Amino acid sequence: MINNDPNKEPQYSDMDPVEMPENAFRELGEDEHYRPIMHPAHDYPEVTPYSVGMGLLLAVIFSAAAAYLGLKVGQVFEAAIPIAIIAVGLSGALKKSNPLGQNVIIQSIGACSGVIVAGAIFTLPALYILQAKYPEISVNFLQIFLSSLLGGVLGILFFIPFRRYFVKDMHGKYPFPEATATTQVLASGIGKQKAGDGQAKTLVVASLIGGIYDYMVETFGFWTDTLNTMVTSWGQTLAEKTKLVVSCNTTAAVLGLGYIIGIRYAFIIFAGSVFVWWVLIPLMGTYGSEQIASLAPGEIFSDYARMIGIGGIAMAGIIGIVKSWGIIREAVGLASRELKGNAGEVKTVRWQTDISMKHVVFFIVLALIAVLVFFWVGVINTFWQALVAWLVVTVIAFLFTTVAANAIAIVGSNPVSGMTLMTLIVASAIFVGIGLNGTSGIVASMVIGGVVCTALSMAGGFVTDLKVGYWLGSTPRKQEQWKFLGTFVSAATVGGVILLLNQVYGFTGENALVAPQANAMAKVIEPLMMGGDTPWILYMVGAILALLLNWLGVPALAFCLGMFIPLQLNTPLLVGGAVAWWVGSRSKDKEVNSARTDRGTLISSGLIAGGALFGVFAALTRFLGFEYTSPLSAIATQWTGLAVYALLIIYLISDSMRARKL
Repeated sequence: MINNDPNKEPQYSDMDPVEMPENAFRELGEDEHYRPIMHPAHDYPEVTPYSVGMGLLLAVIFSAAAAYLGLKVGQVFEAAIPIAIIAVGLSGALKKSNPLGQNVIIQSIGACSGVIVAGAIFTLPALYILQAKYPEISVNFLQIFLSSLLGGVLGILFFIPFRRYFVKDMHGKYPFPEATATTQVLASGIGKQKAGDGQAKTLVVASLIGGIYDYMVETFGFWTDTLNTMVTSWGQTLAEKTKLVVSCNTTAAVLGLGYIIGIRYAFIIFAGSVFVWWVLIPLMGTYGSEQIASLAPGEIFSDYARMIGIGGIAMAGIIGIVKSWGIIREAVGLASRELKGNAGEVKTVRWQTDISMKHVVFFIVLALIAVLVFFWVGVINTFWQALVAWLVVTVIAFLFTTVAANAIAIVGSNPVSGMTLMTLIVASAIFVGIGLNGTSGIVASMVIGGVVCTALSMAGGFVTDLKVGYWLGSTPRKQEQWKFLGTFVSAATVGGVILLLNQVYGFTGENALVAPQANAMAKVIEPLMMGGDTPWILYMVGAILALLLNWLGVPALAFCLGMFIPLQLNTPLLVGGAVAWWVGSRSKDKEVNSARTDRGTLISSGLIAGGALFGVFAALTRFLGFEYTSPLSAIATQWTGLAVYALLIIYLISDSMRARKL
C-alpha cells in the first residue's frame, strides 16, 4: 500500500558516496534504509539554464531521430540512456561542478522524446495509411500535436500519485532494467575517487564493446543480428511442415537487458514466447484453415497468434488493476484528503517531495477539460459523442497507468501498442454503438487512440525517470514540473516530423515508410468502422489464458508480454537471465556472489547504453545514405554471429566473475 506516514529518514553521513550504494538494487532488510548518492537533506543544483536548455535541445534532436527510425523499421530506441551518456560527457567536458542533479534533469526532459514518439507513431500515421483508401479522411498538424501533448500531460499527472509506491515502497522488488542502466551511466560521471573511477572505467569499456558490436551488426552485417533456423534447408523444411522456428537476437543491448531482468522474469517471458511460437503457431499451421496453413510462421504470428497475446495483455491489465485497486484507492483518497485540507502537515525531505496533490488534481481537471474541448471542436463535432470518447480515454488512461508502470518495472518494455490496440477495439465498438462509424469514426478512434497511447507511454517512461532520480537522490517535484515542458517540445517536434516524412516518403506505395504498428492499427480499425471481421475469438482466448495463469500463480502480464513480443527478442532475455543466475551462484560465499552480480549489472548496463547510443549512430549512418552489403552468405553470417555472440557471453561472464567482496 502507499505509505502516507511522514518520512522518518535516519541520520546519514554528510559525505556523498562516489558509487551506487550496495543496497540500491536489492530489497531492504527490516529497519534498513536506502541512502542515495545525493544527500536527501541537502540541496544541489538541478534546474539551471544549462540543464533545461540542454534537455530541450536533446528532446528535439532525439524526437526527430526516434520518429524517423520508428517509422522506418518499427523500433523506437530508448532515448534515456544515450541522453544520459551525452549529459555525463558534456558535464565533464565543461567541467561542471556538482553535475549529477543537472544531468538527471537533462535526462528527464530529453527522455520525453522517446515516449512521445512511441505514442504518436504507433497510431497517428494510420490516418495517412487509410487516407490512401478513403480520401475524405483528413489529418493536420494540430490534431497530431494536441493528441501527443494532451496524452503526455495526462500520463504525467496520472502517474504522480503512484510515484511513492512504485519508486520508494517497492524498492528492490522490481528489476527496472532501463532505469538501472541509466542510473549506472549517470553515477559513473561523479567517480573521482578510486572506487568511482573503477566503476566508470568498467562501464565505459562495456559501453564501447556493446556499442561497437551492435554498430558493426547494424551497419556492415559481418554477422547476423538474429540467429534463425529458417536460413538452413532443414530449418526451412521444419518451418514449412510444422511451422516451428527457433530464433535469437544477438545484439549486446538485449543480452544486457536479459541479465538485469534476471532469470525468473526472463524465463516467464520466454515461456510465453515459446507457447506462441512452438505450440500455437504449429497447431494453427497444421490444423488451421488452408489460408492459415499457407502462411509463413511470422505471418501467422502477426496476423493471428499475436492477437491472443493482445487479449492476454488486456486481461492481465484488468487483473493488475484489480490487484492494484487498494493502491489506486489510497492514491485517490490521499488526493481527496489533501484537496479538502485534511491531509495534515506532513514534512517531507527534498528527496521525497512531489508536486502538491492539490495542484495535481487542479491540473488534471484542466487537462481533462482541454481533452474534452479538443475532441468536441477538433475531432468529433458532436458534444455527446465527444463526451463518450472523453470518458473512454479518461477511464482507460487512468486505470492502465499502473499496468504500464508495472511492465516497464519488470521487463523494461512497455506493451503500449498492445494496450492501445485493445483500447481502439473497445472504443470503436462503443463508437459504432452510438452511431459514430465510417471515416469520421476512423479519425475519432485514431486520434483518441493517440491520446491513450501517449498517456500510457508517458506513464511507463516517467516511472523510469523517477526511479533514476530516487536512486541518485534528485527532487521528484522538479522532475515532475519540467517534464511538462519536455513533453510540449517533443510533441511539437514529432508533429512536424510526421508531416514532413509523409510528404517526403509517404506511408503507402513503393519505398514508403514501413510504420508496422500504425499499419496494424489501421488493419484492426478499418473492419470495425467500415464493416468487417474482428478476431474476437482470439482476443477471448488470450483473456481466458491470462485468467488461468493468474489462477496458477504465474505473472500473467510477463507471460503475455512474451506472447506479444517476437521470439527473437525474448530468447536473448533468457540467455542474459541465465548468465545472471550463473554469475550469482558459483560461490558459497554470499558476499562474493553479490559482488559478482553487481559487477555484471554494471557491465550489462554498459552493453545496453553502448547499444542504444551506437544504435542512433547506425540510424544516422543509414539516413546519410551509406549502404553496405556483406559478401558472406546467409549461412556464413549465422555461424559468424553464433561465434561472436558466444564471445560476448564469455566476456560478460568472465568480467563479472572478476569481482571481489569488499
